[in-house]
Amino acid sequence: MFAWTFVVLLVVPSSWAERGPSVSEVLEKANANIVHRVGQPILIEGDIAIDTDAERNADPCTSYGCMWGKWSDGFVYIPYYIANHYSDRERSIIIRGLESFSSVSCIRFRPTISTDTDWLSIESQDGCWSYVGRRGGKQVLSLDRNGCIYHNTVQHELLHALGFNHEQTRSDRDNYIRVLLENVISGMEHNFRKINTLNQGTPYDYGSVMQYFRTAFSKNGQPTMIPIPDPNVELGNAPEMSSNDIKRLNTLYKC
Repeated sequence: MFAWTFVVLLVVPSSWAERGPSVSEVLEKANANIVHRVGQPILIEGDIAIDTDAERNADPCTSYGCMWGKWSDGFVYIPYYIANHYSDRERSIIIRGLESFSSVSCIRFRPTISTDTDWLSIESQDGCWSYVGRRGGKQVLSLDRNGCIYHNTVQHELLHALGFNHEQTRSDRDNYIRVLLENVISGMEHNFRKINTLNQGTPYDYGSVMQYFRTAFSKNGQPTMIPIPDPNVELGNAPEMSSNDIKRLNTLYKC
């Protein structure tokens, strides 16, 4: 068991979170023209990384344990490395996103050390994306310097790495949103597949930082998702994790 020294940072109040574009607007713009290159993952649902086409039809977490382990002190320590190509300002936004989890949960992101076998490597690759859950070894989480450095986007990708999927893919989503596949870009229909998610006893959350906005993957500017029964409910504009996001995180990791 290693002993680590932690620097306690002030948690920035919610009102200080940048009220920039919604997460899904950021992801759609940043990931729109990515060309798949050898050695890079395939992206589904906009920003979820998979290694092979075989993973498209099943959440990789369903076939093995993908949660990060809890230590005897009750905390979940997740090592991370931030690539040195970020500016001081970009790095501070990323670190603030990492530290935001410690004030609301038992998750503790800490800088990696030489003996770590599993860690997140936060890098500016093409676009914003993450794998779902713990993969083992060096696990890249991409936050492209060109368009991905926002507080809500950092939290969104970190929640993927912790094992969470998008809100609109929840198993019960048909009770809360109507998906209009006729407005979806041809070939992108798979982004609206439902997953047998663990909803942690929480309601569908239109204000989740994991919820995409209503015209995501639209081919004609028309909605691809409409809330029901009230079509006017605000959708996908969270500046940061919602109370339900936090509750699910604490339930999953038994914080």
